[in-house]
Amino acid sequence: MLRLDNVTKVYKVGTFGGKTVTAVDRVSFDVRPGEVVSLIGESGSGKSTIGRMILGLTPVTSGSITVDGVPVKPGKDYYRGVQGVFQDPFSCYNPVFKADRVFRMIKETYYPSVPEPEWAERVRAAVQDVRLNPGEVLGKYPHQLSGGQLQRLLIARALLLDLKLLIADEITSMLDASTRIDVLNLLADLKTRGLAVLYVTHDLSLGNYLAERTVVLRRGTVVEMGPTGAVFGDPLHPYTRELIAAVPRLHAPWEDAPPTGTCRYHETGGAADQEHFVACACGELA
Repeated sequence: MLRLDNVTKVYKVGTFGGKTVTAVDRVSFDVRPGEVVSLIGESGSGKSTIGRMILGLTPVTSGSITVDGVPVKPGKDYYRGVQGVFQDPFSCYNPVFKADRVFRMIKETYYPSVPEPEWAERVRAAVQDVRLNPGEVLGKYPHQLSGGQLQRLLIARALLLDLKLLIADEITSMLDASTRIDVLNLLADLKTRGLAVLYVTHDLSLGNYLAERTVVLRRGTVVEMGPTGAVFGDPLHPYTRELIAAVPRLHAPWEDAPPTGTCRYHETGGAADQEHFVACACGELA
C-alpha cells in the first residue's frame, strides 16, 4: 500500500536561503492495507512533514513515496484514494457556510452525475458510519458543532471517496477524553474495510492503544520501529525508553528510563531482527 523509501526533506532557511535544515532524513517504512501504523515522536521530529509529503502538500527532496506502487502525484485522481484529517478541525471549515458543505464539494468534484436523492442517502450513511446522528449535525454551522463532531464529519467526507489510505495527523489532540476514544475506536473500525491508516501522534498511550506497528522518530530519523507490543514492551533505543518513561502512571512514581549500557544496534549486528528495527544509539550513549 504505502511505502516510503529513504525519504529526505531539506528546507532552505535564512534571509537568502543560504542555510539548510534537514527535517526528515532517509526515512523508510510501509503501511499495509487494513493496518494502523503509529508515527510517534516529540514536536519537531518530522512527523507532520512526512504526512504532508505523503499527501503531496510538500515536495520530497530525495527518496520516493508510493501508494500501490505509484508515486505521489497530487491531483483529483490521487486524492480520491488518499486523504488527510488534521489536528485542528475548526480550521478546515469556512464559518460562513454550513459544515456539511464539505460533502457538497465532494459531489461537485467527484460525483456530479449522482442524483440528489442518492447523494443525500450516501451522505447520511457516511455520517452514521462515523457514529453521528445526521439530524443533529447536517445543516449546522461549524460554531454549532463540537470539535469531535467536526472531526468525525471530516472522516465521513473521506469515506465518501474510494479511500485506500488515511493520514490522521494529531486528530485527537484538541478533543476531550470521551470524544477522543470515540474517534480512535472509529479509526480501528475502519480497518475492517481494508483501509490503511497512518496515525501521526506524540501521545504514546494512544499510539499503543490503536496501532499494530509503531515507528518512532527523533530529529527526522527513524530510531526504532516494529510491532507495537515489541516496541513498547521491549524498547531497544534510549530515546524510546525515555519517551515511555515520561508517560504518567497512576499510583506509581515517575522514574528515569532504564539505562542502556551498550548500543543494541551493534549488539545485534545491525538491528534487533527483521520486524523490530533499532537504529544506532552510540551518540546517545556517549
